Amino acid sequence: MTTSADTTPLCQLDDIPDGNAIEVEAYVGGEPESLLVYRQGDAVSAFYNVCPHAGRRLDYAPGKFLVRNGLIICAAHGATFTAGDGNCQTGPCKGDRLRAVPVTVTDGTVHLA
Repeated sequence: MTTSADTTPLCQLDDIPDGNAIEVEAYVGGEPESLLVYRQGDAVSAFYNVCPHAGRRLDYAPGKFLVRNGLIICAAHGATFTAGDGNCQTGPCKGDRLRAVPVTVTDGTVHLA
């Protein structure tokens, strides 16, 4: 579904617990993808649900992420990523980053930009 602003709604801001992340399925570049959508207050960031280390999903169970103190933790290898920008802080992919997906928030709805 596409809005007149040529963006795809992903979820409501209130669907994401503050300081945590949810999984959203969306078409990105014409391909179905699992996305991690993180919220801190009114700020939202989104990433492909893939660790750059070995290409495995970040969630420990479908749609369940380990998020602590602004860090996303890969369930497979324990790598930690800053939730706002996806930079790897520790672990086997230190110096790498999660692949960001551009999102916007309009009237309480998170959109794929």
